[in-house]
This record gives sequence, C-alpha cells and structure tokens, in this order.
Amino acid sequence: MVALLRQRQLHVATAESCTGGQIAATIVNVPGASWVFDQGLVTYSNEAKERLLGVRHETLETYGAVSAQTAEEMARGAAASAGAQVGISSTGIAGPDGGTPEKPVGLVWIGCFCRDQVFLRKCLFEGDRETVRRQATETALEFAAACVQEVFGKSGTE
Repeated sequence: MVALLRQRQLHVATAESCTGGQIAATIVNVPGASWVFDQGLVTYSNEAKERLLGVRHETLETYGAVSAQTAEEMARGAAASAGAQVGISSTGIAGPDGGTPEKPVGLVWIGCFCRDQVFLRKCLFEGDRETVRRQATETALEFAAACVQEVFGKSGTE
C-alpha cells in the first residue's frame, strides 16, 4: 500500500472503529510510510465519529455505527480532516458480544474514499475478536489498494 501510494504521490488517512488503529499501524510498519501517511483516527464512540470525522448524528441514529452510511462518512471525514486524497474507514462488531440478528458479530463495513468517490465493502468474518480485527485490517488494506488502482490508474502513470 505504501509503495502504491508513494508511486502515485497520494496521501492517506484512516478512521477506525472496530480495528482500533490496526490499519494505521500496519501502514506505518512499512518503511517510507511517512511519505504517504498523514493521520489515523480511532473513533470508537459515536461522539468521536461526529466530532472528529463529521459523521452526521442523523446517520448514526438512523443507520447505526455499523452501517454502509457511517463507513462512507468516516472515509470522507478521514480524508477531509487530513487533506488527504485517500481515506480508509472500518466500522463493525468484533465480538464476542454486541451482535444482533440484523448485525451479527463479525460484520464489518469498510470504506475507501478516492477522488470524491467512496467505495464500500460489507464483510462478515468468523472467529474470535482478534481474528475478526485482523481479517478486517487485511481486507481494508487490500480493498483500498484496489480502489486506488481503479481510480488513480494501475501503473501510476495513467
């Protein structure tokens, strides 16, 4: 991800809930991350999502924190707050409790903002809390890389 962003001269910011900073940590574990990584926000509470990312209270009330709508607003808010071209978000239920029949444990929404577009992915992971968070982190980075390639070109020169 770092090489991909650096090649395209793009900056990224993250907004995480269920992954608790693991997406940001994975990015900064790569040498050269300082060229592309601006900031990572862990917005676990709804209040933090509203205050730091600009997620609308109405969105949280209507759709809940674990929703496509919230993931979209988080991804947009991450990029906007950092002035970055790419924003990655994660919001979900890592477990072991907190799930419902409509939103079971393991449900994670991932958002990726690129050039005024937001791409969303709904995932349902299995396993314990740590496994769900790890799978969400890996999937978010793979998904974001695919979105960057789609929007900004595969070779970096398109």
